[in-house]
Amino acid sequence: MAKEVTSVEYGLEKIFEGAQDFLPLLGTDYVEFYVGNAKQAAHYYKTAFGYQSLAYAGLETGVRDRTSYVLAQDKIRLVLTTALTSDSEIGEHVKKHGDGVKVIALWVEDARQAFIETTKRGAKVYLEPTVESDEFGEVVRAGIYTYGETVHLFVERKNYSGTFLPGFKPWKSDYNPEPLGLKFIDHMVGNVGWNQMNTWVKWYEDVMGFVNFLSFDDKQIHTEYSALMSKVMSNGNGRIKFPINEPAKGNKRSQIEEYLDFYEGSGVQHIAVATDDIISTVTKLRARGVEFLSAPPKAYYEDIPNRLGTHMEMMKEDISVLQSLAIMIDADEDGYLLQIFTKPVEDRPTLFYEIIQRMGAKGFGAGNFKALFESIEREQEKRGTL
Repeated sequence: MAKEVTSVEYGLEKIFEGAQDFLPLLGTDYVEFYVGNAKQAAHYYKTAFGYQSLAYAGLETGVRDRTSYVLAQDKIRLVLTTALTSDSEIGEHVKKHGDGVKVIALWVEDARQAFIETTKRGAKVYLEPTVESDEFGEVVRAGIYTYGETVHLFVERKNYSGTFLPGFKPWKSDYNPEPLGLKFIDHMVGNVGWNQMNTWVKWYEDVMGFVNFLSFDDKQIHTEYSALMSKVMSNGNGRIKFPINEPAKGNKRSQIEEYLDFYEGSGVQHIAVATDDIISTVTKLRARGVEFLSAPPKAYYEDIPNRLGTHMEMMKEDISVLQSLAIMIDADEDGYLLQIFTKPVEDRPTLFYEIIQRMGAKGFGAGNFKALFESIEREQEKRGTL
């Protein structure tokens, strides 16, 4: 089993020496959501977040049971899928969980080999290796289950030159609002039930060869009312990072418990997307109606020079501007990062987004945890779920 490392002080290169190389991952291929109305969800993501139309599959392309819209922004691809019939696994997923992430697709060189390596190590089969083809070539996909009803699909597309996947056609639209600077998926966070975190940490170590390179316990992640525990899993090249959260005992109900109650099980809590200019991106997101958590108190921003230390010398952002936009900042030995979190993007208090800009830092904003969770608790209090 790969060793657990509780600090990034040794550098990621040292930590990843322990990662196994049986499952080389090239990156995140796409993320697929099962939603109640894909057409309207696609309009929201285009309007609010600046995604562009890419591909479509549905009745017009010969698909009879579902409709899927594919959106793109730089290296990010989102697939929004809706059931077309009542007797559908997609519809049942939405009925139970609300709109949520079903598929985290991982780009690989050899999907068949990825499937063999993970299933022989205990992964539950979701999709046997399947070849899909059209006039642009072929794609091989295979899948396994992870926490809850979430799945990982291995996608091999080296012999394919089409827009997205066989069965999809290019989606042409006159409505494509300007992109807002979102670059790629930095990490995706999963919430699991009581005492399940270590089970899934071991699963990622044993089944996928990941390394636990950063851990936080309830002594580090807590407020006056609630607490949680988290461990960050990463593959060998560091391109795929999956923090895993579980609840911890507190005086009131934590954000993780709220999520588990309303999602009705384990699932993806938030997706962190990277930008090179968080001030510009967040300013535009706010102008398009995206709602963010409330800002930390004034004292938080007054203390930034102390928390950043020597990194203040390289800081280019104006603290007053960060405060006006409610953007938080934190530092580690490698640099600093800027981050902000949206409110839940659906009526159920489940999925939300993080916008992150890394200026050398490789951590996850541990210095912001208390301020972040207090902001989340203020929202929980409004909902009556704290």
